[in-house]
Amino acid sequence: MLTIVFDLDGTLIDTAPDLIATLNHILAQQGLPTVPYAAARPLIGGGARGMIERALALEGRSCSTSDVDQLYASFVAYYSDHIADRSQPFPYLDAALDQLAAAEYRLAVCSNKLEWLSQRLLDGLQLSRRFAAICGQDTFGVQKPDPKIFRATVTRAGGDPRRAIMVGDSRTDVDTARAADVPVIGVDFGYTDVPMAALEPDRVIGSFNELAGAVQALVPAC
Repeated sequence: MLTIVFDLDGTLIDTAPDLIATLNHILAQQGLPTVPYAAARPLIGGGARGMIERALALEGRSCSTSDVDQLYASFVAYYSDHIADRSQPFPYLDAALDQLAAAEYRLAVCSNKLEWLSQRLLDGLQLSRRFAAICGQDTFGVQKPDPKIFRATVTRAGGDPRRAIMVGDSRTDVDTARAADVPVIGVDFGYTDVPMAALEPDRVIGSFNELAGAVQALVPAC
């Protein structure tokens, strides 16, 4: 049975409104300049710590590891209470997941978000039941693009890591799939800072209406 593994932020869910609101909340708390929405959106994708570091770099600031640790802890604490204030599934996600489930594919989430935050977000949006495994950066002690997290996610979902497809929105997701030697579908509505097509995934989709067809086209390669 084929396993379809999804990234979370920018792929399944448009989490930018709550992530950016949290980022600006903790920056303002420290007396630092906030980041305009359009400039902050491409910062998402490498986890909250990476988002903080890149936001500081935009202002030409560098912080010690301990300073970043403090900002990260504040980020997680605030974000956990506001994780689904405005975050929403991307259009047509439910229908796409229905199609994949009807085809008897296993579904899983592999995110660089912390596992408990990923679970809380999907619980809040009533999507957790859709996935056989929901894994984050802390689940196995490695992060994407390390292929170990991808393979371990597939295994936890009850699948075969050699028979899987990655679906994501960023270079990290494409690199993860290449490292794991599996096909990858890129969504062009996420948070990548370069056009998805330039990252050369096996397929690019502009809507979840196109997902089932893209998966079907890649089945022979799995």
